Amino acid sequence: MLSFADRLDAAVRRCHNPVLVGLDPRAESLPEGLRPSSERPTVGETSAAFGRFCRGVIDVVAPLVPAVKPQAAFFEQLGPSGMMVLAEVIEYAHENGLVVILDGKRNDIGSTAAAYADGMLGADGQSVWGADAATVSPYLGDDSLKPFIDVAVRRSAGIFVLVKTSNPGGKMLQDLVADGRPLYRHVAEYVEASAAETAGSCGYGAVGAVVGATYPAQLVELRAAMPHTWFLVPGFGSQGGTAKDVAAAFDSQGRGAIVNNSRGIIFAHASKRYAERFGAARWQEAVEAATQDMIAQLRDETPAGQL
Repeated sequence: MLSFADRLDAAVRRCHNPVLVGLDPRAESLPEGLRPSSERPTVGETSAAFGRFCRGVIDVVAPLVPAVKPQAAFFEQLGPSGMMVLAEVIEYAHENGLVVILDGKRNDIGSTAAAYADGMLGADGQSVWGADAATVSPYLGDDSLKPFIDVAVRRSAGIFVLVKTSNPGGKMLQDLVADGRPLYRHVAEYVEASAAETAGSCGYGAVGAVVGATYPAQLVELRAAMPHTWFLVPGFGSQGGTAKDVAAAFDSQGRGAIVNNSRGIIFAHASKRYAERFGAARWQEAVEAATQDMIAQLRDETPAGQL
């Protein structure tokens, strides 16, 4: 199997865009026709609705984009039935040719970190969840990241380490200065070294970084400091990030980054831009239109237009 970095690079090149669609199902935001019919739905009914919705999103976006990112929390809140649906959604995404990044922001130490990695990382039957990659928190230190890196390399999977996140509160810790540099730069240095050590033929490694679209100046800084590191860029759309904001995430050839959009795509039917045109009954057409619009924005305003 090709390395994760090379598979992701190939998927981005095949689709000619770096769009990552976040699968964040919320019961109150589902199109009316997909919501459970009972007034007080059981968790099983809600889980089934989440499954129908996510499969419907995948049906639309699979021909258009390289990857999807299920957010584990929205499935975990529904307990065992939600987790079963998460597994089904991951499998369905793979059946439709998508790279799957499981967003759980996990970490712990020693054998616990190894257990997380063993369960999450590795497609084609190599792990229970079967994700191609997962998001990981670095704040327990390098010995907590090493188990994830080891499993990722062994199974041709990947991880994305939180470096500079998109939320406003991230600066409370990430911008603290230690030894003359903000903490996020220390994390970035470790991630880049690990990426360089695991680099595939595309030049990027198995260890990537989460760097938010809401901090465009830091994107410039970190892209220069991390030439072997795939960037997963959240914050586009609903959080305020624009195509111009994410332009610096890419290398000169338009490679090296995937840009996530969750609510702005999957719930496009409810936004002012698409509601009158499509409405809830045509929610999948709204998803397609929002995806195509994002692709066009990135093509026109970032180096990704060269893909």
